[in-house]
Amino acid sequence: MAMALPATSNLMGNLRLSGDARSLTNAVSLTKLRAASHFTKARLFVSLSDKSYHIEMWQKSPGAWITDATDGTTYLASLTTESFSYGTLSSPPSNTQATIGQAPACLTDAGVAIGNTACVVFNSRGIPVTDVVASTGGPTNSHAVYLTDGSVVYGVTVSATSVIQLWRTLVSTPSWALQ
Repeated sequence: MAMALPATSNLMGNLRLSGDARSLTNAVSLTKLRAASHFTKARLFVSLSDKSYHIEMWQKSPGAWITDATDGTTYLASLTTESFSYGTLSSPPSNTQATIGQAPACLTDAGVAIGNTACVVFNSRGIPVTDVVASTGGPTNSHAVYLTDGSVVYGVTVSATSVIQLWRTLVSTPSWALQ
């Protein structure tokens, strides 16, 4: 019993983190589909401090981001051990970002950066773009969201060609593997 309890606890933590990473990947994919199906911009709004994310759609009139009420807000499974971070890693997965980092901060309707956020934005054709208010913005390779429990890091990356990938690496021996 004394040996099984720590092993079971570690397994449960790994399953929670893996589940959160897959859920995040699905949310990015759903955001891309919503943008294309509604012929407007859509973004995955990630609150780094609240450890949550939700989908928002750009409404042309009145020119504002509107939270998609059908999906609601999703929180990480373990608010105490997991966070949106890449920890001490210094390089991103190969052929993704030039330098490792969370997606750019979300912008208000007026174009002001919102602190402790990260946004993955898609235009009406499902292409990842910079979050420029009232325009489509240019295609970008900088969209990625990382989450960790301190020992493992998962990264969800979006290429300029709209390919969404899930990556995993150990913090102790960094070697990104496509999941």
